[in-house]
Amino acid sequence: MKSTKTMSITMTAFMTAILCILAPFSIPLSTVPISLGTFAVYLCAVILGARKAIISVILYIMIGLVGLPVFAEGMAGFGVLAGPTGGYLIGYLVMAFFTGFFAKRWGKRPIIVFLGMVLGTIGCYLIGTVWLGLQLKLGVSKALMAGVIPFIPGDIIKMICCTAIALPIKKQINAYLESAKD
Repeated sequence: MKSTKTMSITMTAFMTAILCILAPFSIPLSTVPISLGTFAVYLCAVILGARKAIISVILYIMIGLVGLPVFAEGMAGFGVLAGPTGGYLIGYLVMAFFTGFFAKRWGKRPIIVFLGMVLGTIGCYLIGTVWLGLQLKLGVSKALMAGVIPFIPGDIIKMICCTAIALPIKKQINAYLESAKD
C-alpha cells in the first residue's frame, strides 16, 4: 500500500480536481442559480478536513488565476479575484476551515457537520459581502441583498445534500484506507 503521505497528496489533488470541475457550473432552479462551487468546497472540507481542504481551495484559486476557467460561470484570471465577487473566493478558505474542522472533529454527527457548514458559509458571506460592498460602493443592506439574501435557500439545499452525500463517502474512504493497511 502507498504511504499515508502519498494518499494524502492524492486525495488533496483529487478533491482539487472535483472543485475545479464542479465550481463553474450552476443549477438554474430559480431566478438565482445554485452555484456548485460552495457545494464542492463543502465536499472537499468534509472529506479532507480543514488543513487539506484549505490547500485544495488555494490550489483551485491558483488554477483559476493562471487562466483555466474554473471559477463560477467558467470565468478565470486575476480580474475575477480582484473583482466584486473575488471576496467570496477568498471566503472559500474560511468555509473550508470551519466545515473541515467540524467534520474532522465531530464527523459522525451530521448536525454538527451541518453547523460547521453554516459557520463557514457565514464567514464566506462576511468576507465576500464586505468585498462586494467596497468594490461596488454599496451600503450594507444593498450588499446583503446583492450577495447574500438571494443565495441562502440554495446554500441550505447544498448543505443538506452535502451532509447526506459526503459523510457516507468519507466513511467509505476511511474503511478503504483501514483495509488497505492490512
